[in-house]
Amino acid sequence: MNLANKLTISRIIMIPFILFFMLPFPFGKDTAFSGFILSAPGRIIALILFIFAALTDLFDGLLARKQGMTSNFGKLFDPIADKLLVLSVFIAFTALGRVSTYVVAVLMAREFIVTGIRQIAADRGVVIAASWFGKIKTVSQIITLIALMFEPIIVQWVDRDQPFFGYGTPWTYVCDVMIAITVLLTLLSGLDYWLKNKHLLTDSAGV
Repeated sequence: MNLANKLTISRIIMIPFILFFMLPFPFGKDTAFSGFILSAPGRIIALILFIFAALTDLFDGLLARKQGMTSNFGKLFDPIADKLLVLSVFIAFTALGRVSTYVVAVLMAREFIVTGIRQIAADRGVVIAASWFGKIKTVSQIITLIALMFEPIIVQWVDRDQPFFGYGTPWTYVCDVMIAITVLLTLLSGLDYWLKNKHLLTDSAGV
């Protein structure tokens, strides 16, 4: 297994550790460890792990292209690792009550639809390259998640009279706008993907 694929695997392995430092489950919210997780140090650990995992996505792609490390394993698992990382953390924020379930539903629907189209294309011997629109969407999602992880730390530092998860303060408005932009880019990238490849869904396509 080459280095690019090892980085992809490491991204998947890091997901449960990121969630471990984000969610109080299974210890309950009243334990000392859960209090640590919901504090600034716990959130910083999760943030560092997430940034490191996101960087592996950048580096494994660069290695695969520049050093000729592309492989069928990488083509299959690299997009899976990306989707698992992003969706897992968004779901964690849903569990924490910060992100609406509707947001996660939109993100998941887009990924399922795109994956389905890719599968149909692969069955017909067509390789669909990742679009710049999709890459911009992914970057937007990662930046939004980083901002969401850092948000409660800012809330605590700026207004110490607010509880650590004192959402609804003016300092959370930026993240709310970022979430809205991410959802919009997700919808537009999905629509772009659909319009460019809808011919593959006809019975006569590729025949």
